[in-house]
Amino acid sequence: MQCSWKAVLLLALASIAIQYTAIRTFTAKSFHSCPIPNPVNCSLSQDTDVADRLCDENPTFSYNLSRKTHVLILATTRSGSSFVGQLFNQHFDVFYLFEPLYHVQYTLIPKLTQSKSTTDRRVMLGASRDLLRSLYDCDLYFLENYIKPQPVNHTTDRLFRRGASKALCSPPVCESPGAVDLHLEEGDCVKKCGTLNLTLATESCREHGHVAIKTVRVPEVSDLRALVEDPRLNLKVIQLVRDPRGILASRSETFRDTYRLWRIWDGTGRKPYNLDVTQLTTVCEDFWNSVSTGLNRPPWLKGKYMLVRYEDLARNPMKKTEEIYDFLGIPMDSNVERWIQNNTRGDRSSSKHKYGTVRNSAATAEKWRFRLSYEIVAFTQHACQQVLAQLGYKTAGSEEELKNLSISLVEERDFLPFS
Repeated sequence: MQCSWKAVLLLALASIAIQYTAIRTFTAKSFHSCPIPNPVNCSLSQDTDVADRLCDENPTFSYNLSRKTHVLILATTRSGSSFVGQLFNQHFDVFYLFEPLYHVQYTLIPKLTQSKSTTDRRVMLGASRDLLRSLYDCDLYFLENYIKPQPVNHTTDRLFRRGASKALCSPPVCESPGAVDLHLEEGDCVKKCGTLNLTLATESCREHGHVAIKTVRVPEVSDLRALVEDPRLNLKVIQLVRDPRGILASRSETFRDTYRLWRIWDGTGRKPYNLDVTQLTTVCEDFWNSVSTGLNRPPWLKGKYMLVRYEDLARNPMKKTEEIYDFLGIPMDSNVERWIQNNTRGDRSSSKHKYGTVRNSAATAEKWRFRLSYEIVAFTQHACQQVLAQLGYKTAGSEEELKNLSISLVEERDFLPFS
């Protein structure tokens, strides 16, 4: 039975609308569109072999049926996120990217670090979600929109901390002798591998079974809802939290200029009148809001969210890492186990770099008790009392109690993944 011209016209218009929506929505691959109805005979029962051949010849219009598990480590600065990132970076089948959203923040809205504007936040988050969606689809060319100066012939030497990604320092991305050295430092990677070829990086990404990205530039898990609900991504979120007192101590030591007034207070015992307390309270508010969402277990997060305390990981890194991989449904390989054994028992001199990951993990988790004055600790406990209670961090009532309690400041809590 032949279709009327009106039916053919409607089908053509519908096809144009669908293609436009796909182009607007997806940065790389779109919904599976094979087989398609034939506008000549209006039949859905085309020959299967013909349909399969059409799909093979036009892979751009196919679903991503690989069922990769995409992982997002949601954290804040100085919360142990680089350490957690390495738990994925070392896996032979995981393509790991370190802070790609850096380029969005410092190119699109360079003043965002000081900005409290709701509009700036919306712009940043919208661009970040688009970039994350493209990167999880292994479209690394999308990064070129934010790298300055813009890459030439898809090559650049400006990717933020490229050396923190093992995949970007190994074949086929880097063919330099020694590129696969397990102890290759970040600076050595850049020196040995030269400029980054984004075409080779894209190919490497597609050859890996899973993609993991670490970011400290998304405040709350609710900001990721559009990505979590996207059926193409199979995205799972690992939210990493840390005792705000430990975060403050680490930031004060690492970002000495930015936290200069906190250091003055710590050294003199006198609180500066112009102290920027939002450097602390913003962390606690973001933790409270994000963790509250996760622990309330909304349907859209079912099977997609796991809360991890840095202190739990530091006390028993192997056990906690096994739990994380079990939640993700990814087998944990021997490379990860070996890295944990070699990088969680270091002495004081083990970490050469402020962002290094070689350290005594248990000692690092509680070291803040000896760095901060009790006055600052008490102030932090008052400002962040809600989130401290929410996450099971005990408060100290005196300087003596603070020094003696050690890791017992962390209550035993079992934050089971929402399944």
